[in-house]
Amino acid sequence: MHPRFQRLLGSKGFSIGLELPLDNDWSSDGQRLRVAEGRPFGVPDLKQHSTLARLADQSGFRALWVRDVPVYDPHFGDAAQVFETFSYLGYLAGITDNIMLGTAAVVLPLRQAWLTLKSANSIDELSDGRLLLGVASGDRPMEYPLFGVDYDQRGEVFRETVELLRSQGEGRLPAGARLLPEREQSAPMLVAGLGQQSPDWIGQHMDGWLAYPGTPDEHRRRVGLWREVGGDKPYISFVHLDLAANPHAPMRRIHFGASTGRLALIDELQALREAGVQHIGLHLRRSERPVGEIIEEIAEHVLPKFH
Repeated sequence: MHPRFQRLLGSKGFSIGLELPLDNDWSSDGQRLRVAEGRPFGVPDLKQHSTLARLADQSGFRALWVRDVPVYDPHFGDAAQVFETFSYLGYLAGITDNIMLGTAAVVLPLRQAWLTLKSANSIDELSDGRLLLGVASGDRPMEYPLFGVDYDQRGEVFRETVELLRSQGEGRLPAGARLLPEREQSAPMLVAGLGQQSPDWIGQHMDGWLAYPGTPDEHRRRVGLWREVGGDKPYISFVHLDLAANPHAPMRRIHFGASTGRLALIDELQALREAGVQHIGLHLRRSERPVGEIIEEIAEHVLPKFH
């Protein structure tokens, strides 16, 4: 296991983070605000993003996860956190101190490989070794012609870029040339999905797996498959959460997550841990309550149960 995961998972081997954007634009109030401001569906309100990112850091969440969505596609209806992934991570590195910074996940075929390496090394240096580099082959066909990439070749490009990132370009630069900044230890790489590769290749070349959201039973099955190819490498996933004001509110399953009070949330997180999940990123865009309130409640009542 990459040593950086010890910082992420802690002594209990399980931790909780947050998936950006830190907005509830998919809630009923969020939708009304979005319509009033003329934003398309899936484009969040980012006015409080820096305040909430600092709050997450100060409250003890272990990671902030950002996605890589180069072009807003109305058919998908999700602009993620709007800002370009590495640019935003550089900003987050400057306004936070402890929280780890993860990508979930950088679409490698849409990026020039050497610049991806330089960007990752830059963020890792600027954040004092807090980068978790999630990577993927992508799934939005509209983007590939815009970037001059053959959609059907994305698996091959993904594999070649991973190999460059792994080697840090060693042996590929002209004599005397260096790609700066150089890192003695590369950030761990985690894959979302399979990147158009075989499970065996993924288990051999990746440091962890970013799994799609699911129930504890679904994760138990997936964890078993991951252990066959990835051994003890971390298994990480996400939960879409609408946290009720009533802590005793029962759990109601929603798409990719749950609407629930905090007591049932604690039970759900415990079940996920028992299923083999080692880190959960909470996605709060469906939350009917203000995001800051939820961050504070989870920090006070939930994180101490697991961190």
